Amino acid sequence: MVVDYYSYDYEFAEPPRVTSLQNTVPLPTFARFGESVYFVADQRGYESVVYHVAHQFLGTDKASGAINDPRLKLNKVVRHISQSSNGVTVTTEDGSVYKADYVMVSVSIGVLQTKLIKFEPDLPSWKILAIYQFDMAVYTKIFLKFPYTFWPEGTGTEFFLYASERRGYYPVWQQFEKQYPGANVLLVTVTDEESRRIEQQSDEETKAEAMEVLKKMFGPNIPDATDILVPRWWSDRFYKGTFSNWPIGVNRYEYDQIRAPVGRIYFTGEHTSEHYNGYVHGAYLAGIDSANMMIKCIKNGFCKVQIKDKDS
Repeated sequence: MVVDYYSYDYEFAEPPRVTSLQNTVPLPTFARFGESVYFVADQRGYESVVYHVAHQFLGTDKASGAINDPRLKLNKVVRHISQSSNGVTVTTEDGSVYKADYVMVSVSIGVLQTKLIKFEPDLPSWKILAIYQFDMAVYTKIFLKFPYTFWPEGTGTEFFLYASERRGYYPVWQQFEKQYPGANVLLVTVTDEESRRIEQQSDEETKAEAMEVLKKMFGPNIPDATDILVPRWWSDRFYKGTFSNWPIGVNRYEYDQIRAPVGRIYFTGEHTSEHYNGYVHGAYLAGIDSANMMIKCIKNGFCKVQIKDKDS
């Protein structure tokens, strides 16, 4: 079962019984960019990519290079978006109000499935149905730090699997001694129902469960973890999961509906990526596509998006 999990759940964050083969077999990311998978051990993290892109169009301080563009509003929680024939009004949780001709909504499909943002008038029924037909999967990477290494090192030892009768129970482990020598850190990945279960218990309970698994694999005399980091993407109201997944029954028709604008409100994010949903490059490329859709509408008046009939 763990080999099956590694082939499917570990990639899509949901089991094959609910994952559509459409847009996944072959998986476009690997088909177009190659089968090789690299671990990027850049201490700057993804933040550096975001800042690199932002520097291309936002104002910065000449001395420090820090972004200081007054158009960029941080720590604002959007709670209400209303539109009319004259424009769009966005209201945030602190009562701030912003007006624009058009708006681009880039929150996750998981957030769209909640009541965090109120749209006025309500989104049309076809849009709401499409939003709820997609899954917001949960993919959790749990990090444990130890006083010293006790696991195998060297070529072919970066990953090791735990075979349990319970699908997804602390199944895929990864060590980082090649990327971060002396870090003494293990990463275990859980998904879907196990992710949701773990998010609702304490970190100490999670650490105890993980240690029990490690002792079954490496013996009872291994050291206890000194620290643990458990992300909680599903519980966070700004994410409500990790990335979108195409469930069985969904095809290009629902995808076109997901990305289609509603009046002056446009949508983007990894869930609107034609080929790369679930990936960072999917979110980046989808942002470009959605921006071009909006620009075409503003400049040329081509605002209607064609949605093909649903395939049988």
